[in-house]
Amino acid sequence: MARRVDEPLEACTGLDESMRRPSTARMYDVFLGGKDNYAVDRKAAREAEEAAPSIVRAARDNRRFMHRTVAWCAGEAGIDQFVDIGTGMPTSPNAWEVARRFAAGAVVVGVDNDPVVLAHDRARLGGMPIVAGDVRDPGAVIAGLGEVIDWGRPVAVLLVAVLHFVTDQQDPAGIVASLVERLAPGSAVVISHVCSSGADPRVVAEVERVYAGTPTPGKFRTHEQIAGLFGGLRMVSPGVVQVQHWPIDAGPVTALPVLGGVGRVAR
Repeated sequence: MARRVDEPLEACTGLDESMRRPSTARMYDVFLGGKDNYAVDRKAAREAEEAAPSIVRAARDNRRFMHRTVAWCAGEAGIDQFVDIGTGMPTSPNAWEVARRFAAGAVVVGVDNDPVVLAHDRARLGGMPIVAGDVRDPGAVIAGLGEVIDWGRPVAVLLVAVLHFVTDQQDPAGIVASLVERLAPGSAVVISHVCSSGADPRVVAEVERVYAGTPTPGKFRTHEQIAGLFGGLRMVSPGVVQVQHWPIDAGPVTALPVLGGVGRVAR
């Protein structure tokens, strides 16, 4: 059934069973203060916040980290092609809006595997192409972008708050390596990821329990493991740090650590 973009999600009928479970993208929308979510998402988000009261600020600081890294890639590195994998629900300013402030002709493509996300993004993110794709299948993502991305020129790949939804068995480092293999010299990879180093182990366990109820359970990793996701990329200063400190101190860190960094493909 067709649905107005401004109509509450609960008013939509004919939902399949997967939409009756909490979604990580829609939970993130809750943390960001959005309205593109279901009651089941709000309930799960409340449970996560009860376990980790700083999770809301961590999510919002992570979003601002994305803004700063996109601005750096477009403004400092001169990159005018962006692939936002796991783009999530439409929230302004989005990657396309930020990139266009620094590179008027920037091409920014959103990639997601959530059908609700795809529908909302396509309806509301004018000027930003949205394609179906799953980070766990990087080859298919690359192939699906062949008509809009020129892989022969530098590209910034955004993996913001997405790899912690990839299990160890699904090999997140291998996924990044597969993407990097296709990138031209001068490209950049942006990663942010929840971190267990310095976090209360009981909080980590409880947050992982809440996310285990979603189709994409969450996985905290150590600082060393997160840094290892960048492989042989040349790290942009200050390296892998809490997102509030990239590239400079932009605010206090949260009790629930989120690390981020930018790696460059060597010229």
